[in-house]
Amino acid sequence: MLGLSGLTAAGFALSACGVEGQGGESTSSKGFWDDKKSNGRVNFANWPLYMDPGKPELKAFTEETGIKVDYDEAIQDNPSFFGKIQPMLAQAEPIGYDLMVLTNGIELNKLIGLNYLAPLDHSRLPNFAEHAADVYKKTSYDSGNRYTIPYASGITGIAYNPEYVDREITSVADLWDTAFEDKVGMFADPQELANFGLFYTGVDPADSDQRDWIAAADALQEQRDKGLVRRYYSQDYIQPLSNGDIWMSMAWSGDIFQQNAEEGTNLKFVVPEEGATLWSDNMMIPSTAKNPVDALMLMDFLYDPEIAAGLTEYINYITPVPASRGILREKAAEASGDEKETLERVADSSLVFPTEEDYAKLHDYVPVTSENEEEFAPLFLAVSQA
Repeated sequence: MLGLSGLTAAGFALSACGVEGQGGESTSSKGFWDDKKSNGRVNFANWPLYMDPGKPELKAFTEETGIKVDYDEAIQDNPSFFGKIQPMLAQAEPIGYDLMVLTNGIELNKLIGLNYLAPLDHSRLPNFAEHAADVYKKTSYDSGNRYTIPYASGITGIAYNPEYVDREITSVADLWDTAFEDKVGMFADPQELANFGLFYTGVDPADSDQRDWIAAADALQEQRDKGLVRRYYSQDYIQPLSNGDIWMSMAWSGDIFQQNAEEGTNLKFVVPEEGATLWSDNMMIPSTAKNPVDALMLMDFLYDPEIAAGLTEYINYITPVPASRGILREKAAEASGDEKETLERVADSSLVFPTEEDYAKLHDYVPVTSENEEEFAPLFLAVSQA
């Protein structure tokens, strides 16, 4: 989710219209894979900046398997990509990609609910079984990883600039503190914004209902009415936070790590005591894929710890493969100079490898479905877009 992943007003309208009742026929894993074979090619749609430009991982995959990969940074945000592929999937037509990466949330829920994704054959995912962290095998949005496995993850928490904030920030309630009038940044995305409103009101997003959403939206509106929020951001909050236009903000863990590493800033990232959001950008195979076997092989290949370490070194977001940390430390021990420093910084960062204490405080988004989305998103769009 290295770009706008949120649901803008236009994106909400796009993703909400024209999909009800257009699902495909549900298919069992065994039934889907019975007649499938490798074709020696896979078309992979991903987000920008989610792989080293030299594509070393894909070259290694081709060298090991002979399968060629056409890689396309085609995904700028979830709603518009869903809007592009949904009409084709509704007609059971190929979308031009065999493997794609989307964030858990409204669009993924639709893809699953409408049977637009291939059920994964886990007998062909041995690396995932051996190396994936347990937390990524117990997701609420795709129980049992029937359709998805994570590519990379991140935390939505709070970042602050200690040059302007003279105390330690520990709580979501700090975002409502009048001492920071006009110096708070919040996210515009309804799912992101809702979670923080729910944390503030003491509700677990996974257990929330419409009454909780209304109370959270009211709390967020109160925050806005008090003049605390400078702006509701899509993704461009880093520079204002660095230069002091805002002093604290909702933030993505990987953004803060990258900014500090590349620009020498000293921004602080916090998993608040009330909780934070764990999101994942997930690999999945559309049900109409022409090369699903090749796609599944690539998915599993990316869970090899050596390969995952290379991705993590470049992406700087949370890897679902904890064993890659040891690989990075081994590489750091053999490196020198700037390379050694960079590898050690990645391997030692809790923003890339969260602690167990951090994981215990992380939550998924509100489980929005096609039945309740029209009750959910407008509540929070009304706050951020007023």
